[in-house]
Amino acid sequence: MPDIKFGKSLPTDTEKEAVDTAIASHGPVTIEVTERLVYAGQQRTQERRHLLLPALHALQHASGWISPGGLNYVCRVLEVPPAEAYGVATFYHLFASQPPSSDQVLHVCNDIACSLNGADELLTSLIKEGHETRPSPCLGQCERGPAVFIQKIASEDTVLFNADLPKISELQNENSEKISIELPQAGSPQLRLLTRIGIVDPESLEDYKSQGGYEALEKALEMGAEQIIEEVSTSGLRGRGGAAFPTGVKWKAVAEQEGVPHHLVCNADESEPGTFKDRVLMENDPFALVESMTIAGIAIGAEKGWFYIRGEYPTARRRLAKAIDKAKDYGLLGDNILDSGRNFDIEIRSGAGAYICGEETALFNSIEGFRGEPRNKPPFPTTNGLFDEPTVVNNVETLANIPRIVSNGGKAFANEGTDQSSGTRLFCLSGRVTSPGLYEFEFGATIGEILDAAGGFSGSGNMKAILLGGAAGNFVTPESINLPLTFEDTHEAGVALGSGVIMVFSDKDEITKTVHRIAEFFRDESCGQCVPCRIGTVRQEELLLRISDNNSVEAERNLFDDLAAVMSDASICGLGHTASSAVRSALDLGLLENKS
Repeated sequence: MPDIKFGKSLPTDTEKEAVDTAIASHGPVTIEVTERLVYAGQQRTQERRHLLLPALHALQHASGWISPGGLNYVCRVLEVPPAEAYGVATFYHLFASQPPSSDQVLHVCNDIACSLNGADELLTSLIKEGHETRPSPCLGQCERGPAVFIQKIASEDTVLFNADLPKISELQNENSEKISIELPQAGSPQLRLLTRIGIVDPESLEDYKSQGGYEALEKALEMGAEQIIEEVSTSGLRGRGGAAFPTGVKWKAVAEQEGVPHHLVCNADESEPGTFKDRVLMENDPFALVESMTIAGIAIGAEKGWFYIRGEYPTARRRLAKAIDKAKDYGLLGDNILDSGRNFDIEIRSGAGAYICGEETALFNSIEGFRGEPRNKPPFPTTNGLFDEPTVVNNVETLANIPRIVSNGGKAFANEGTDQSSGTRLFCLSGRVTSPGLYEFEFGATIGEILDAAGGFSGSGNMKAILLGGAAGNFVTPESINLPLTFEDTHEAGVALGSGVIMVFSDKDEITKTVHRIAEFFRDESCGQCVPCRIGTVRQEELLLRISDNNSVEAERNLFDDLAAVMSDASICGLGHTASSAVRSALDLGLLENKS
């Protein structure tokens, strides 16, 4: 092939060892003697291509960048064309293409919530002190910002939250590995998914089992796949990642596909600004997610599950890896689970800083070793998903509900919430509230009730606006305080429940700056594959700048509406579809101030 061209750069011994270690656990690719050579080469390449992302992580970790020599070595070992591998390596924010000037890089979150807590000033101070520092999109630490992701050479990455200059200068990062957290609702009888948070040791299987852990798996093995799916369908559980698709329908569609392997993917690439619910679950109740995935795998007939977690969550990744290993040791995962004859295993894959990989088909491409660009639909993942085989994709919060449904039955779950929005929902509160944090309510609680639970509005001035659903969501005003947060009520109100974000702003905050940051976020995170999104997100930001400079909302509004319509109608994926949602709502509500 013309693009298989290797440079003359050679890898270091450290890089070679790191790459070999990263891919060694997958074993050698075997070729049957009877296979034709060409077919064998194609098969071998396909089987090894999915190891590209772990190999790139190994290079980044070993040297602090993806060196030409290291990339050459990876391409030779995995038989990936260098041009393609380079395209993958440069797709992600956390992979550097130039050598670092120090042994660590500080990624300082300057997204919406952290900016409200002084992140911009912190970033400026760190640069002045000479640290190798980069601004970062949301790190998922919104309730305890400012946050800094510390990427280190040949050492574990870590995250500092509630960060300040002295803490970073002294590298006092032990707070990133707290055994537990204190939930604002700790001890409340209305907790379901959060009932063990802060009570059990997240690294103790015995603690988890003492709180009822793995009772649902034992019951699921007795029920069988069809009955599990029936209970999930009866529960009315809908996806908690934003799309709200009925979980039972998705599971049944994959389970009915015959003659091909099935896959289960947990989408833990939580990158929506303002969202941190999945991080709290993964860090503090990892065994629950391992159990949930095991039940789901049994239900859909999958023997392999993939846990795709964002690269900026090192603590969650380490704890999940430990939970997986301990579950295997106790016969709760792997071959012949609890002597049932059923097999199911889980592999963790780390992302590398790309919001778009939260889109399910972009996630497939990322796992498979390609650029994380979305695919056209149809075909849909239930028939042509990961490795072009039937796949169920659920996010962390969705899967976390499964043990309770299996244990108590689908009807009991459906009795909570409303007819169209059953169960409870996790809400991520940040911004100008007294007690930021993760909250759990039955569907139907109003914005006001949830804010009251968080101690209400906090800060100078008065409440001016609330961002619902994150950057892809909508702004509302205090006039919407009595809006019930259900799928049906938010849809009727023309807003999105999204990922459960509730971010509060004061009239002393610069809302225009926030809206500009949202536009900048979508401009940066667009994968660039389709024209409406690639060009539209840039033009949207330019339009906002003109409005701010010239106070020309009316003059620019028709152009914005046309631009938003094109992005919504013609973009390949949800990023382009929702890139204008928050901006449009801010314009509708008159939240933008001009510079004059």
